[in-house]
Amino acid sequence: MDGTQIMKEDDKKEKAEEEVVHLRREIGLLPAACFIIGTVVGSGIFIAPKGVLINSGSVGLSLLVWALCGVLSLFGALCYAELGTSFTKSGGHYTYLLETLGPLPAFLRLWVEFLFIRPAVASYVSLAFGRYVVEPFFAPCAAPTVLIKLVSILGLTFVVAVNCWSVTWASRTQITLTFVKMFALVLIIVPGVIALAKGQTENFQNGFEVDSLTLDRLPLAFYNGLYAYGGWFYLNFVTEEVINPNRNIPLAIICSMVTVTVCYVLVNVAYYTMMTPAELLLSDAVAVVSGLASVIPFLVALSCLGALNGGFFGSPRMLFVGAREGHWPPIFSMIHIRRHTPLPAVLLLYPLVVVMLITGEIYQLINFASFARWFFIALATLGMLIHRYRFPLHPRPFKVPLVIAVTFTVVCFFIVGLSLYSDPWNTGRSCALTLTGVPVYYVTVYRFRLPHRWRRIFSKNGPAYNCLHFFTKNRPT
Repeated sequence: MDGTQIMKEDDKKEKAEEEVVHLRREIGLLPAACFIIGTVVGSGIFIAPKGVLINSGSVGLSLLVWALCGVLSLFGALCYAELGTSFTKSGGHYTYLLETLGPLPAFLRLWVEFLFIRPAVASYVSLAFGRYVVEPFFAPCAAPTVLIKLVSILGLTFVVAVNCWSVTWASRTQITLTFVKMFALVLIIVPGVIALAKGQTENFQNGFEVDSLTLDRLPLAFYNGLYAYGGWFYLNFVTEEVINPNRNIPLAIICSMVTVTVCYVLVNVAYYTMMTPAELLLSDAVAVVSGLASVIPFLVALSCLGALNGGFFGSPRMLFVGAREGHWPPIFSMIHIRRHTPLPAVLLLYPLVVVMLITGEIYQLINFASFARWFFIALATLGMLIHRYRFPLHPRPFKVPLVIAVTFTVVCFFIVGLSLYSDPWNTGRSCALTLTGVPVYYVTVYRFRLPHRWRRIFSKNGPAYNCLHFFTKNRPT
């Protein structure tokens, strides 16, 4: 009788666990790789070559910058592969900072993601989508700004609806758009390679002229290149939904980043084969293949849509995990009971992005986002190294070589420090906005560390409770 009763209780526990609403593991190797490629390849490869060439000063050096940016991004992605297999929770940057450096850096990363990083990046990509859809119909005249913003909002709404409806549909959308954007890159690469094979190499002669190169502008070339590679970390936001993450996360990261790096370098070779450097600086890069000028903008628009879909698929998971850990309002840790999507977290970002689209004041926020993003990436990989030293026996199914981890961390901190030197105004404001999360953290999350007089003000019966209870957790961290 006792054995039978125990078996019945075990069956009940198993059924109860199956009935618990949670994010399901539905992302295999191909969707994972397409998720990374589809998020990385957006508008950057069609916009950034101009900035890389201006700041590098020569064709050869600009190609070297593109290759080095790809290698650096691969190093970072490998570090995140170790973090993703060591800490198998979703949330990306937030989770890794929480596990390695503690709750305050993790909360600050969550704070800046909500405050300006994700809304600014999503607004920029949405506007790029609207611009590439609308402008071909009005060429050579300027397209109406209102129409561009309207189409941008429609594209944004489509992406939000798909991510609210189903994880499977969001994944299938990403796979489809990834193949479309890779097709767009092939349409640019093939004519350039054919022309190069026929001996059209005039633009590569004296490719490493350094007369116009200045060391203070070279980091800006890397900024432009790294912007085009941005998004390699988004798979770590959805670790809990990846099938067999210990195998698929490292494989997806390595395959996707090698593919993107090779494609980016070949695309730039095609640019310089078909155009002189002066023509590239004066014209739109997407029109490099004259015979396909009418097709490329449409494919680029779909490419932007894929990058937007990847961002909205990944970032809400950070808010979801933050709410689950008590660092964000509990409502954002809820999952739709039938669709198994983090619906409140997805919907939270939608009005913020729409407001930025309408106001149009997002380009300075992009500069803010770059500083904050790289600073916290550097902190995450530094935390990985510290965690290795403190807990050498912690299971690490994938372990990146130490030289790669150290190199990437040092370069990231160098980029952040150099940005403070070269652009103190924008990076200083970004730093100030990030630090605004410190008092918010201590008031809403870590109240028992406040002075006794302040704790009375923010206690349940205090005057500030009604203003802050929405962000209050039930237990201290």
